[in-house]
Amino acid sequence: MDGPDLTGRTVLVTGSAKGVGRELLLATAERGGATAVHYHTSAEAARDVAETARDRGASAAMTVQGDVTDPESVDGLFAAVEAELGGVDVLVNNVGDFAPAHWADLELETWNRVLETNLNGTYLCSKRALPGMRESEYGRIVNIGYASSEQGLVSPKNFPYFVAKKGILMFTRMLAADTQDDGITVNAISPYVVENSDEFPEELPRDRPASFEDLIAPLYFYLDPDSGYVSGENLEVDGGWLPETV
Repeated sequence: MDGPDLTGRTVLVTGSAKGVGRELLLATAERGGATAVHYHTSAEAARDVAETARDRGASAAMTVQGDVTDPESVDGLFAAVEAELGGVDVLVNNVGDFAPAHWADLELETWNRVLETNLNGTYLCSKRALPGMRESEYGRIVNIGYASSEQGLVSPKNFPYFVAKKGILMFTRMLAADTQDDGITVNAISPYVVENSDEFPEELPRDRPASFEDLIAPLYFYLDPDSGYVSGENLEVDGGWLPETV
C-alpha cells in the first residue's frame, strides 16, 4: 500500500507491541519513519516488533516502556524517545482497555482502568507531545475511537469503554481547534470490529471484520502532506454498520 514519505519523522504508537498498534506502527516503518514501539508489560513482543520495523524500512526503531495513565511515566517514555530518536512528530494514541461485561458487574478498579487507559492516556500523551510539535511547527496526532461513539452509542455492556471513546472524539475536536495555528493536525480513526477482535457478532458489515489494511489507509491519509488542512475529523471504519438496526 502506497503511503506518505515519513523519512526524517519520529513516530510513537502507544500500545504497539501487539494488535492494531503493532500494525499501525509497522505501516509507518514501511514509509521510512523512525519508530518507537511502546509497551507496558509486553517487553519481548515489543522487541520483536522493533526488529520487524527495521526489516520493513524504518530508519530507526526502539522500544520504550511506560504507563500511559501515569504523568511521570508518560514524561519518562517521551524523554527516552526524544533522547534516541528526536522529538515525536507523529503520535498515535492507540492504548485502551475494554471490559465486555455488564456495567453493574464491573469492579470500580476495572471501570477506572478502562476510562484511564483510553481517555486519560490519550490526554496525557497528547499533552506531552504538543510542546515539541508546536516548537517544530509540525505534528500529527491520530486517536483511536470506536464506531458510532460520536453518535452517543451506549450499551449496558462495556459502558465505560463507550464513555471513554466518546470523550476521545470530543478531545480530538477540541485539540484540533486548539492547534489550528501550530502546523498540527488532530484526527481520529474509529473502527467497529477488527480482524483481531476478541469477540465477533453473528452478522458483520460486508460479511467480514475490518482488516488492518482498512485502518492503515486512513492513517496514511492523515499523515499525507496534502492532508494538512484536515483536522478535527473522525473517520469511521465500520463497513457501513448501523447500530440502530441491531
